[in-house]
Amino acid sequence: MDNKELEKLFYESCRVVTKAGKFLMEEFGKVSAAQIETKSLNSLVSYADKKAEGILTEGLLKCLPGSTFLTEEKTVSQERGEFQWIIDPLDGTTNFLHQIPIYAVSVGLRQGDEMILGIVYEPNRNECFYAWKGSGAFLNGKRISVKKNDKLADSLLATGFPYYEFEKTPQYLEALKELMQSTRGLRRMGAAAVDLAYTAAGRFDAFYEYNLEIWDVAAGYFIVQEAGGVVCDFSGGTQYEDGSQIIAGSPKITKEVLEILKKSFR
Repeated sequence: MDNKELEKLFYESCRVVTKAGKFLMEEFGKVSAAQIETKSLNSLVSYADKKAEGILTEGLLKCLPGSTFLTEEKTVSQERGEFQWIIDPLDGTTNFLHQIPIYAVSVGLRQGDEMILGIVYEPNRNECFYAWKGSGAFLNGKRISVKKNDKLADSLLATGFPYYEFEKTPQYLEALKELMQSTRGLRRMGAAAVDLAYTAAGRFDAFYEYNLEIWDVAAGYFIVQEAGGVVCDFSGGTQYEDGSQIIAGSPKITKEVLEILKKSFR
């Protein structure tokens, strides 16, 4: 798929993503406790997630006939084809259900094993972060880039607290302690897609987390890369696509955060 085709596909798919985000805004504050399901420890879902996923899968299939899906809520068949959409219909479900307005729709597209398009739409601020292969990164039509800051002491980082697999909590807290003392601060937004989008836009210098899933990070890390940032796992390698370990941000700060994480997660 060439650049012009990807650009056209972006505009078509962006309308679908925006539609799903607007639906979530309409349902914000309306989900009752009885309508919330627990999928696993601290992993929640409601009709809002599932309905938003339906809007996305139906609409994106029309944008790219024959494409396949990998989605968080598995409302459609999970298949791998030449073109596969990777979808988190509501990243930040717990925020959404507790009426905390930090959540997003995250949609990535890969061709084979390569990400070629990413969209993160945060409906509360009506902010759409996006990129397609070779395009650079954008926020509502304006080009964005990772922050140009060379000092860890001047940086603001984003992270996420472990909410399962607590056996790594000591390593996490060790890294957190050092980073708290070495930076201007850390923020825990509760939505990895938002963290990555904000990192791409230079609001955060870097983001790190573990125990995520591919649909949490696929669109976001691609946008960071197109914004001039780097992405790696906690050993500095390339095993970050599944979300199990990920660091993303400006090259200099990511390198310094990586060295601290290497020590803690050795």
